[in-house]
Amino acid sequence: MDRRSLPLSALRAFEAAARLGSFKAAAEELAVTPTAISHQIRGLEEQSGVALFERQVRRVTLTEAGAQLYPVLRDGFDAIQSALERLTQPRRRPQVVISATNAFTVKWLVPRMSDFRLRHAGIDLQLQASDEVVDLRSTAVDIAIRYGRGPYPGLSTEPLFADHFAPVANPRLGVSSIEDLARVPLICFDWKRPQPENPTWERWFAAAGVPSRSPAGQLRFSDEGHAIQAAVAGHGIALVSQALVAEELAAGHLVQPFGPVIDGHTYHLAVSSERAPSTSTQAAMVWLRQQAAAGS
Repeated sequence: MDRRSLPLSALRAFEAAARLGSFKAAAEELAVTPTAISHQIRGLEEQSGVALFERQVRRVTLTEAGAQLYPVLRDGFDAIQSALERLTQPRRRPQVVISATNAFTVKWLVPRMSDFRLRHAGIDLQLQASDEVVDLRSTAVDIAIRYGRGPYPGLSTEPLFADHFAPVANPRLGVSSIEDLARVPLICFDWKRPQPENPTWERWFAAAGVPSRSPAGQLRFSDEGHAIQAAVAGHGIALVSQALVAEELAAGHLVQPFGPVIDGHTYHLAVSSERAPSTSTQAAMVWLRQQAAAGS
């Protein structure tokens, strides 16, 4: 199936039905009849050669093939909508969209937004927080902060700053030496992409030259930001990015009682290599470099 034969109306009907979980609801949204939605999706299934829905009484559910197709269409339609909205309002105020992980957005970008507004009062900064990798070639995102070693095909990238990890805890816990690890839970978070180079407690214990153990147990989170909040709340000691807890350390909400400090990955500033950054995007890139140089 090439682009010339893509059944756009049927794809739109499928996306609406998959998102709403109902042919009837999709019909109401698209201002057609449920029968029309059913016919369009049936035609799409015949053209693709796979079933996309399991049809049940009063509801429909996605098949495995449908579940694979839906997020692609959802993200594509969202990107089209976002791009069109930006195109229809180009003369109001320039806007720069920065995509980064949830933790980096909340702990590093958000605290610095007031500085950006002071320096660039005429530019609106929009932060898009997601742990999913966005495609800068097909979305309205102007800048992405990539975390890792690279390479990043299709992107023009530059190192922003290197990351480092150390144990941190609420000072109320009274943790002052490695021996204290025996009495407090270790706070962990899951890396989205398991790699040997990831800064983990196992790597830290190896660097410290002590056995890797947690007699007081562990608390595990799916997001680094949640692990940081658990440490602030005094639930244990966390091994987290020094860059992401800089404010908590400065305010005394967390302390870094001992080392060693181990290397993390590198934050990269990335833009699409297929389009030149706008003047506003270039200003945001300069600002990000300044913020990184001032202290990550």
